[in-house]
Amino acid sequence: MISREQALQFADEWVAAWNTHNLDAVLEHYTEDFEMSSPFILQMGISPDGRLKGKENVRNYWEKALTKYPDLHFELHEVLSCMNTVIIYYTSVNGKKAAEFFTFGEDGKVLLAMGHYN
Repeated sequence: MISREQALQFADEWVAAWNTHNLDAVLEHYTEDFEMSSPFILQMGISPDGRLKGKENVRNYWEKALTKYPDLHFELHEVLSCMNTVIIYYTSVNGKKAAEFFTFGEDGKVLLAMGHYN
């Protein structure tokens, strides 16, 4: 179970890692075989269904994304939490509002992440 304090700490660390473009620090929060989905994965032609699995595949995608958006900066607005899930609501690239949904395993690492954008 993820406590409210753990959810807030995760969100702060996650946003800080992204804002410094430190992929190693971002990826520390995920299991080796986590899965993520995002419309950006589909738009960039990385995967035909908008999903990726595994740290190395996601790292390659995020490296391309950081190249495409060198001024990437997230602004945290809200953190919502439940038993083993967290939603981070933030301003993303190009001023888009985003909500990222995370499912955590028993080890406190992310198993599944899903990006939602306006």
